[in-house]
Amino acid sequence: MAFLRSLLLLLGLLLTARGRRPLPTQSPLDKVPAQEGFSLPQLAGKWFLVSVASRCNHLAEHSHQLDATTAMVSVDGESLAISTLKKLHGMCWEIRQRYLPAQAPGRFLLKGRGHSSKVDVVVGEMDPSSFAILYYQKDQSVSVKLYGRTSQVSDAVVDKFERHVRAVGLSEDVTYYFPTYGFCNSTDKFHVLDETKL
Repeated sequence: MAFLRSLLLLLGLLLTARGRRPLPTQSPLDKVPAQEGFSLPQLAGKWFLVSVASRCNHLAEHSHQLDATTAMVSVDGESLAISTLKKLHGMCWEIRQRYLPAQAPGRFLLKGRGHSSKVDVVVGEMDPSSFAILYYQKDQSVSVKLYGRTSQVSDAVVDKFERHVRAVGLSEDVTYYFPTYGFCNSTDKFHVLDETKL
């Protein structure tokens, strides 16, 4: 009789466990608050990429080859159209992307190549006249970027950026600063990578 009771109990537990759905894993960016009072036009205009904190292996292996990078941001309805100019193998390239609106102001979705390739973006903190700190998450991997309205930002802004970096478990060992000279001003139509059409 005790064996039968144990068997019924075990069957009941198995059926209960099978009926339960696994809890969705919380995204690291769910804990990151977006800039309070954010509005799209605040991001419009030219930005210089100052620094990136990321565990990306490619970035680590090629950190000695970082090139000066700029981004032109324009508002397109509820989306942001981003045009990034950077050198690849000594040639200036333009990379076009579109940040689509997500569930709340200051949160975006960037779709890349392939059906599963998507990146969540959060504007963590910004002063529209001087800097913007953006978080990017692909799968469970998070990176943080610091953009400036000029190629160099104040020590106070760098301190803010480093606090944001530490808050998501990154460190100065994986923080890279970009050159402040050698920017591309334009490129030709043969050196445009348009990710908005993927």
